[in-house]
Amino acid sequence: MNLKKLLVVFFIAGTVIALPFINRAVFGTNAKEVDISVVSQRIISPSILASGFLAHEEEVMLSSEVIGKVADLFVEEGDQVDTGDLVLRVDDKNFIAGFEQSEAAVRINTIDIERQEVRIANLERQYERSKSLYQQELIGEEEYETLLNQLELARIDYLSAQERLAQSEAQLDQVLDQLSKTQIISPIDGVITSLDIKVGETAIASSTNIPGSSLMTIANPASIYTEVLVDEADIANVEVGQRAEIVAIAYPDQPMRGVVRFIANTAKIAQGRTGLSFVVKIDITDPGEVVLRPGMSCRAEIFTRQDQSVAAVPIEAVIFEEDRAELRSEYFVFVNDDGIARKTKVDVGLSDDEYQELTSIVDNDIEIVIGPNQELRHLLDGDRLNTNLVEDD
Repeated sequence: MNLKKLLVVFFIAGTVIALPFINRAVFGTNAKEVDISVVSQRIISPSILASGFLAHEEEVMLSSEVIGKVADLFVEEGDQVDTGDLVLRVDDKNFIAGFEQSEAAVRINTIDIERQEVRIANLERQYERSKSLYQQELIGEEEYETLLNQLELARIDYLSAQERLAQSEAQLDQVLDQLSKTQIISPIDGVITSLDIKVGETAIASSTNIPGSSLMTIANPASIYTEVLVDEADIANVEVGQRAEIVAIAYPDQPMRGVVRFIANTAKIAQGRTGLSFVVKIDITDPGEVVLRPGMSCRAEIFTRQDQSVAAVPIEAVIFEEDRAELRSEYFVFVNDDGIARKTKVDVGLSDDEYQELTSIVDNDIEIVIGPNQELRHLLDGDRLNTNLVEDD
């Protein structure tokens, strides 16, 4: 082999050896450094978030139906009470005086009726004698009619006395009712959650709606639940019986399990919100070690469908594009095709906070570009890729 041929052989061999390095030098600088993940079966739990507060289902605010000073207070805030327990007494002196007066009126009217009955009996005997004498023409017609008129007037007076007795008895019942209302009784088993009055202060009838009308609040601690406001855009996905996860703001690391129990039929505009919302009540089935108190702020995640295993990718891999001219929206992902980015239109299904179902790509192990976001935003169809496979947790 002459020198010329030997140089050609060395040149070709050197080119072959150097080709990968040349290729990397020429093209590698244009390759995008991206993270990829494979399409795989994942459990997706679609959900919506809502905020609200804790409340007692069984809660009563006691108020007075009579006006008077508080004479005795038998409980303190935090005390446990049972149904029928006497918790407060309003000064009943004036009501006792009214009772005694009404009772006396009943006795007087009862005596008056007895007197009228005696009077009528006497007049009836006189009338019968005068009637016999009148028939025998021993007395005149005028004397006879006078006795008859007296008997009829006595009967009218008797009816009037009966009405007065009925009126006084009704008044006595009313006074007794007011007297009984000076004793405030607990209507439920529960705990005194709020005590709004002291001994010596004046209890005001509840209808007046001024300070003193609220005496105390009793709640059953076992009846605590979560009340949240769900946006009208999400309410169609909420159903009774769906599971939920509740987190009280005071215990951010201690989620509680719950179940949707009630969905309001009528929307309302809540304070601090611009749109319409629906009240949703969630029973707390497992509070864990959380000390629940009514009024606590909380948030709830309501899982709107049963967990399903579907072909899915991390949600950040899915690109949303809106074609205003065509009045349609489309979703895309970038598929890794042997180091080349291929922009691929996809159909989407269920999603949660982490993953998006791809209904048009059901084959597992297809590699999808998932980030970084800076690269993904500027990635174009046909771009070269340097990939880093991100394994599932």
